[in-house]
Amino acid sequence: MFCDRCGTQLLATQAFCPSCGKPIYPVPVARPVTRRVESHIQLLSIFWIIYSLFHMLSGWFLTRFFAGFGDFWMPRMPFFMHGILHGLGLITMAVGLAGLLAGWGLHERQPWARTLAIVLGILVLFHFGLGTALGIYTLWVLLPAESAREYEQTARTV
Repeated sequence: MFCDRCGTQLLATQAFCPSCGKPIYPVPVARPVTRRVESHIQLLSIFWIIYSLFHMLSGWFLTRFFAGFGDFWMPRMPFFMHGILHGLGLITMAVGLAGLLAGWGLHERQPWARTLAIVLGILVLFHFGLGTALGIYTLWVLLPAESAREYEQTARTV
């Protein structure tokens, strides 16, 4: 190692150049570059799977409850409400299934999963509370253009 001011040879243990007195700073060690999408994608996939399982459970409850027990528990409900609530349960289960697919695709780094997660992230923004938080987190991780490039590189290597 040599002094970059005067060119005197230095020992590794010296803090100052013995010739000119310049302080010798250790060379910083390059830290590995952590990429934003790569560091968040695993957590995002787990969140989507858990959120979707809750959706599927609530949809299953709506379809089962209003398929047979609705008349017993609520006899004064209008006749068309059972069909509407049953249909709402089916839609909730379908959205839950799409979220499960997005979570699995993100976990496996499938190329189509980013697009599906962004679309579902926009849809769940209107489900206040947990859905809004998941939608914002999904869009923050996956929506920027640099995230698209990074996700495509990750999807190709896996």
